[in-house]
Amino acid sequence: MIATKLSICVFCGSRNGNDNAFTEVAKRTGAIIAKHNWRLVYGAGDVGLMGAIAKSCQENGGTTFGVIPKFLLEKEVGKVDLSTFVITENMHERKKIMFTNSDVIITLPGGIGSLDEFFELLTWTQLEVSKKPLYILNINGYWDPLIALIDHVIKQEFADNDLLNSFKTINSVDDLENDLLQNHLK
Repeated sequence: MIATKLSICVFCGSRNGNDNAFTEVAKRTGAIIAKHNWRLVYGAGDVGLMGAIAKSCQENGGTTFGVIPKFLLEKEVGKVDLSTFVITENMHERKKIMFTNSDVIITLPGGIGSLDEFFELLTWTQLEVSKKPLYILNINGYWDPLIALIDHVIKQEFADNDLLNSFKTINSVDDLENDLLQNHLK
């Protein structure tokens, strides 16, 4: 069976964080995307985990699709050597273009921007605006507090029990690769 080419949107930090494992996971994720001839869709930055995943994808022969708003070109050091490089007017356009050009969404460790992106797509999933698979790559328990918060929202009856089933938590890049191969290639 010949696999269809997946476009994988990755939300992640424009910083490296304080755990070297985060950078290593970004690099491994980029390499796996390239290995399977999938396309990386991301925020077009050349810093932090964003830069690490894009460089790794490129170094391994992968296709990259980056989207960045004008006002972040300097701050996030827009990576202009991507296969596709899109400049938008604002963050809303950035997220829309990233979403419409992807089949699967993965959130690696990151900050407020990554949380914003994840929660917007989680909301779309909850409202049935999107059926695209959402993953959280929970390296070294980074997203444990987020998962606990979502569980708290459910326990306080502000969301249905199935909200936790709206995304999949994965703890390693190997498990992520296996899940993508088993569940999203038809």
